[in-house]
Amino acid sequence: SSTTPPNILTMAKKSSSKAKAAPVKKVSKADPLFPSRPRSFGVGGNIRPAGRDLSRFVRWPKYVRIQRQRAVLYQRLKVPPSINQFTKSIGKNEAASAFNLLNKYRPETAAAKKQRIKDTAAATAAGKEAPAKVPCQLKFGLKHVTTLVEEKKASLVLIACDVDPLELVLWLPALCRKMEVPFLIVKDKARLGTLVHQKTAAVVALTKVNKEDESQLKIFQDLGNEKFNKNTELLRKWGGGIMGLKTQAKLDKRAKANAIEEAKKAASMR
Repeated sequence: SSTTPPNILTMAKKSSSKAKAAPVKKVSKADPLFPSRPRSFGVGGNIRPAGRDLSRFVRWPKYVRIQRQRAVLYQRLKVPPSINQFTKSIGKNEAASAFNLLNKYRPETAAAKKQRIKDTAAATAAGKEAPAKVPCQLKFGLKHVTTLVEEKKASLVLIACDVDPLELVLWLPALCRKMEVPFLIVKDKARLGTLVHQKTAAVVALTKVNKEDESQLKIFQDLGNEKFNKNTELLRKWGGGIMGLKTQAKLDKRAKANAIEEAKKAASMR
Protein backbone atom coordinates (compact mmCIF):
# COMPACT_ATOMS: atom_id res chain seq x y z
CA SER A 1 0.00 0.00 0.00
CA SER A 2 1.42 3.35 -0.90
CA THR A 3 1.27 6.23 1.55
CA THR A 4 0.60 9.69 0.21
CA PRO A 5 2.33 12.64 1.99
CA PRO A 6 -0.02 15.10 3.67
CA ASN A 7 -0.66 18.39 1.98
CA ILE A 8 1.43 21.10 3.62
CA LEU A 9 -0.02 24.50 3.10
CA THR A 10 2.45 27.35 3.39
CA MET A 11 1.07 30.84 3.69
CA ALA A 12 2.94 33.63 2.05
CA LYS A 13 4.05 36.46 4.36
CA LYS A 14 2.17 39.65 4.01
CA SER A 15 4.37 42.47 2.93
CA SER A 16 3.90 45.34 5.30
CA SER A 17 3.12 48.46 3.41
CA LYS A 18 4.05 50.59 6.41
CA ALA A 19 7.79 51.27 6.85
CA LYS A 20 9.29 50.55 10.28
CA ALA A 21 9.51 53.64 12.43
CA ALA A 22 13.12 54.67 13.09
CA PRO A 23 14.05 54.79 16.83
CA VAL A 24 14.07 58.27 18.26
CA LYS A 25 17.48 59.25 19.65
CA LYS A 26 17.41 61.09 22.93
CA VAL A 27 19.66 64.14 22.85
CA SER A 28 21.19 64.63 26.29
CA LYS A 29 22.12 68.13 27.20
CA ALA A 30 25.72 68.56 28.35
CA ASP A 31 26.08 69.53 31.98
CA PRO A 32 28.21 72.70 32.17
CA LEU A 33 29.32 71.84 35.72
CA PHE A 34 30.58 68.37 34.80
CA PRO A 35 31.75 68.42 31.17
CA SER A 36 32.40 65.07 29.50
CA ARG A 37 36.08 64.32 29.07
CA PRO A 38 36.46 60.99 27.29
CA ARG A 39 39.81 59.29 27.86
CA SER A 40 41.88 57.08 25.63
CA PHE A 41 43.69 54.37 27.58
CA GLY A 42 45.61 53.04 24.57
CA VAL A 43 49.36 53.20 24.27
CA GLY A 44 50.51 56.80 24.52
CA GLY A 45 47.00 57.98 25.37
CA ASN A 46 46.00 59.32 28.75
CA ILE A 47 49.04 59.05 30.99
CA ARG A 48 49.64 60.43 34.47
CA PRO A 49 50.73 64.10 34.69
CA ALA A 50 54.49 64.58 34.65
CA GLY A 51 56.02 65.26 38.04
CA ARG A 52 53.22 63.77 40.13
CA ASP A 53 54.53 61.32 42.70
CA LEU A 54 52.32 58.24 42.99
CA SER A 55 54.68 56.19 45.16
CA ARG A 56 52.24 56.52 48.08
CA PHE A 57 49.66 54.49 46.14
CA VAL A 58 52.05 51.77 44.95
CA ARG A 59 51.65 48.27 46.39
CA TRP A 60 55.27 47.75 47.40
CA PRO A 61 56.81 44.27 47.84
CA LYS A 62 56.41 42.72 51.28
CA TYR A 63 60.07 43.10 52.29
CA VAL A 64 59.94 46.85 51.51
CA ARG A 65 56.78 47.25 53.61
CA ILE A 66 58.31 45.32 56.50
CA GLN A 67 61.53 47.35 56.58
CA ARG A 68 59.57 50.63 56.43
CA GLN A 69 57.22 49.52 59.21
CA ARG A 70 60.22 48.46 61.29
CA ALA A 71 61.80 51.91 60.84
CA VAL A 72 58.55 53.59 61.97
CA LEU A 73 58.25 51.26 64.99
CA TYR A 74 61.83 52.08 66.04
CA GLN A 75 60.79 55.76 66.04
CA ARG A 76 57.50 55.27 67.92
CA LEU A 77 58.47 52.72 70.59
CA LYS A 78 60.89 53.32 73.46
CA VAL A 79 64.20 51.71 72.43
CA PRO A 80 66.57 50.55 75.22
CA PRO A 81 70.15 51.96 75.28
CA SER A 82 71.78 48.65 74.29
CA ILE A 83 69.83 48.73 70.97
CA ASN A 84 69.79 52.50 70.56
CA GLN A 85 73.62 52.69 70.54
CA PHE A 86 73.61 51.08 67.06
CA THR A 87 72.01 54.25 65.65
CA LYS A 88 75.04 56.31 66.80
CA SER A 89 77.55 55.30 64.12
CA ILE A 90 80.70 57.35 63.48
CA GLY A 91 80.66 60.29 61.05
CA LYS A 92 81.27 60.18 57.31
CA ASN A 93 84.82 61.60 57.39
CA GLU A 94 85.91 59.42 60.32
CA ALA A 95 84.49 56.34 58.58
CA ALA A 96 86.31 57.20 55.33
CA SER A 97 89.64 57.46 57.19
CA ALA A 98 88.98 54.17 59.02
CA PHE A 99 88.16 52.33 55.80
CA ASN A 100 91.29 53.74 54.14
CA LEU A 101 93.36 52.19 56.93
CA LEU A 102 91.51 48.84 56.80
CA ASN A 103 91.81 48.72 53.03
CA LYS A 104 95.59 48.22 53.40
CA TYR A 105 94.99 45.03 55.41
CA ARG A 106 92.45 43.25 53.26
CA PRO A 107 92.79 39.44 53.51
CA GLU A 108 94.23 37.74 50.44
CA THR A 109 91.84 36.17 47.94
CA ALA A 110 91.57 32.41 47.44
CA ALA A 111 93.57 32.65 44.18
CA ALA A 112 96.34 34.72 45.82
CA LYS A 113 96.54 32.28 48.74
CA LYS A 114 96.77 29.31 46.37
CA GLN A 115 99.57 31.01 44.44
CA ARG A 116 101.46 31.85 47.65
CA ILE A 117 101.27 28.24 48.87
CA LYS A 118 102.45 27.05 45.44
CA ASP A 119 105.42 29.46 45.49
CA THR A 120 106.30 28.43 49.06
CA ALA A 121 106.22 24.74 48.09
CA ALA A 122 108.38 25.39 45.00
CA ALA A 123 110.90 27.43 47.04
CA THR A 124 111.09 24.73 49.75
CA ALA A 125 111.61 22.01 47.10
CA ALA A 126 114.39 24.03 45.49
CA GLY A 127 116.04 24.58 48.90
CA LYS A 128 115.55 28.35 48.73
CA GLU A 129 114.16 30.63 51.41
CA ALA A 130 110.35 30.58 51.43
CA PRO A 131 108.56 33.92 50.82
CA ALA A 132 107.27 35.58 53.99
CA LYS A 133 103.63 35.12 54.96
CA VAL A 134 101.22 38.05 55.16
CA PRO A 135 101.84 39.20 58.75
CA CYS A 136 98.95 41.66 59.25
CA GLN A 137 95.50 41.22 57.79
CA LEU A 138 91.90 41.91 58.66
CA LYS A 139 90.04 39.27 60.68
CA PHE A 140 86.36 38.65 60.10
CA GLY A 141 83.62 36.23 61.11
CA LEU A 142 81.58 36.60 64.28
CA LYS A 143 83.01 33.57 66.11
CA HIS A 144 86.59 34.38 65.13
CA VAL A 145 86.36 38.03 66.20
CA THR A 146 84.63 37.04 69.46
CA THR A 147 87.55 34.71 70.28
CA LEU A 148 90.06 37.47 69.48
CA VAL A 149 88.22 39.90 71.79
CA GLU A 150 87.98 37.33 74.60
CA GLU A 151 91.73 36.65 74.32
CA LYS A 152 92.44 40.42 74.10
CA LYS A 153 94.25 39.93 70.79
CA ALA A 154 92.08 42.41 68.87
CA SER A 155 93.39 45.99 68.67
CA LEU A 156 90.31 47.53 67.03
CA VAL A 157 86.86 46.11 66.29
CA LEU A 158 84.39 47.52 63.74
CA ILE A 159 80.72 46.53 64.09
CA ALA A 160 78.09 47.15 61.38
CA CYS A 161 75.07 49.20 62.46
CA ASP A 162 72.52 47.37 60.29
CA VAL A 163 73.00 43.71 61.20
CA ASP A 164 69.74 41.76 60.91
CA PRO A 165 68.79 40.22 63.30
CA LEU A 166 70.50 42.65 65.67
CA GLU A 167 70.77 39.99 68.40
CA LEU A 168 73.80 38.58 66.55
CA VAL A 169 75.98 41.50 67.64
CA LEU A 170 73.90 43.01 70.46
CA TRP A 171 76.20 41.62 73.17
CA LEU A 172 79.49 42.47 71.41
CA PRO A 173 79.84 46.12 72.60
CA ALA A 174 79.43 44.94 76.23
CA LEU A 175 82.12 42.27 75.69
CA CYS A 176 84.49 44.85 74.14
CA ARG A 177 83.96 47.19 77.10
CA LYS A 178 84.62 44.39 79.57
CA MET A 179 87.81 43.28 77.78
CA GLU A 180 88.84 46.92 77.17
CA VAL A 181 89.05 46.45 73.42
CA PRO A 182 88.25 49.67 71.47
CA PHE A 183 85.33 49.32 69.04
CA LEU A 184 83.53 51.50 66.50
CA ILE A 185 80.01 51.21 65.09
CA VAL A 186 80.06 51.98 61.35
CA LYS A 187 77.79 52.03 58.31
CA ASP A 188 77.28 49.41 56.99
CA LYS A 189 77.56 45.61 56.70
CA ALA A 190 77.90 45.68 52.88
CA ARG A 191 80.82 48.12 53.14
CA LEU A 192 82.56 45.88 55.68
CA GLY A 193 81.87 42.92 53.40
CA THR A 194 83.74 44.48 50.47
CA LEU A 195 86.86 44.72 52.66
CA VAL A 196 86.92 40.95 53.21
CA HIS A 197 85.71 39.80 49.74
CA GLN A 198 82.21 38.95 51.00
CA LYS A 199 78.73 40.31 50.29
CA THR A 200 78.30 41.42 53.89
CA ALA A 201 80.22 41.23 57.16
CA ALA A 202 78.72 41.88 60.60
CA VAL A 203 82.07 42.57 62.28
CA VAL A 204 85.78 42.88 61.41
CA ALA A 205 88.83 43.28 63.62
CA LEU A 206 92.47 44.34 63.41
CA THR A 207 95.00 42.49 65.55
CA LYS A 208 98.09 44.47 64.56
CA VAL A 209 99.29 46.87 61.88
CA ASN A 210 102.58 47.79 60.23
CA LYS A 211 104.88 50.23 61.97
CA GLU A 212 103.99 53.15 59.70
CA ASP A 213 100.26 52.81 60.54
CA GLU A 214 100.58 52.50 64.33
CA SER A 215 99.94 56.21 64.93
CA GLN A 216 96.76 56.11 62.82
CA LEU A 217 95.56 52.99 64.65
CA LYS A 218 96.13 54.80 67.96
CA ILE A 219 93.89 57.67 66.75
CA PHE A 220 91.03 55.25 66.04
CA GLN A 221 91.55 53.45 69.34
CA ASP A 222 91.25 56.78 71.17
CA LEU A 223 88.15 57.63 69.09
CA GLY A 224 86.55 54.30 70.01
CA ASN A 225 87.30 54.78 73.70
CA GLU A 226 85.91 58.32 73.67
CA LYS A 227 82.72 57.70 71.62
CA PHE A 228 81.79 54.15 72.62
CA ASN A 229 83.86 52.31 75.26
CA LYS A 230 83.94 55.04 77.93
CA ASN A 231 80.85 56.98 76.85
CA THR A 232 78.50 56.55 79.83
CA GLU A 233 75.82 58.73 78.19
CA LEU A 234 75.48 56.12 75.41
CA LEU A 235 74.62 53.44 78.00
CA ARG A 236 71.90 55.58 79.60
CA LYS A 237 70.15 57.25 76.69
CA TRP A 238 66.95 55.60 75.48
CA GLY A 239 65.83 56.03 71.89
CA GLY A 240 62.48 56.29 70.10
CA GLY A 241 59.37 57.89 71.57
CA ILE A 242 58.98 60.16 68.53
CA MET A 243 55.31 60.54 67.64
CA GLY A 244 53.89 60.92 64.14
CA LEU A 245 52.90 64.29 62.64
CA LYS A 246 49.18 63.78 63.33
CA THR A 247 49.76 62.87 66.98
CA GLN A 248 52.17 65.80 67.43
CA ALA A 249 49.59 68.20 65.96
CA LYS A 250 46.90 66.74 68.26
CA LEU A 251 49.10 67.13 71.34
CA ASP A 252 50.02 70.71 70.37
CA LYS A 253 46.33 71.56 69.94
CA ARG A 254 45.52 70.04 73.34
CA ALA A 255 48.38 71.93 75.00
CA LYS A 256 47.17 75.23 73.48
CA ALA A 257 43.61 74.57 74.68
CA ASN A 258 44.89 73.80 78.19
CA ALA A 259 46.96 77.00 78.17
CA ILE A 260 43.92 79.07 77.17
CA GLU A 261 41.84 77.40 79.90
CA GLU A 262 44.52 78.11 82.52
CA ALA A 263 44.73 81.75 81.36
CA LYS A 264 40.93 82.11 81.74
CA LYS A 265 41.04 80.62 85.26
CA ALA A 266 43.89 82.96 86.25
CA ALA A 267 41.95 85.96 84.86
CA SER A 268 38.78 85.00 86.77
CA MET A 269 40.68 84.64 90.04
CA ARG A 270 41.84 88.28 89.94
